[in-house]
Amino acid sequence: MMTRRNLFGSAVAALGAVVATRFAAMPKAQAAGKFEVEHSDAEWKKLLTSDQYDVLRQEGTETPFTSPLNHEKRKGIFACAGCDQPLFESDTKFDSGTGWPSFWQPMKGAVIEKSDSSFGMVRTAVECHRCGGHLGHVFNDGPEPTGLRYCMNGVAMKFNPAAA
Repeated sequence: MMTRRNLFGSAVAALGAVVATRFAAMPKAQAAGKFEVEHSDAEWKKLLTSDQYDVLRQEGTETPFTSPLNHEKRKGIFACAGCDQPLFESDTKFDSGTGWPSFWQPMKGAVIEKSDSSFGMVRTAVECHRCGGHLGHVFNDGPEPTGLRYCMNGVAMKFNPAAA
């Protein structure tokens, strides 16, 4: 069901995605030895698609409602597209109506959360613990049991189905 909140949130996010694409951020500064998986900027560009690179390495945002992972309902693990770090169990996924895959809890030790004041608002950014790739943001409007909504860019993840 499309509510005003979802419609407004999607419109704001789409505008943010357009602005982010138009005025791409500089690559993130990173201290050497900070992450288990590290590559030079040139190596990341070779390893990732252009969309993955934009999101994971330059903190971009994919267009809402475009990720095939929005519709993924099988049992399995959502992992980082940059380093294959397991991030979210399928049991924690829910349909937030925002246009991005959403989860109410990451796997233990899988992500790093940090303050993000881009685009004139204060949010909590979520990064992969293993490679530092930008995944999305977490908000306090999710379902029980945590009340959190980890709003992730589908392009920053891949899905590994559970063994049958």
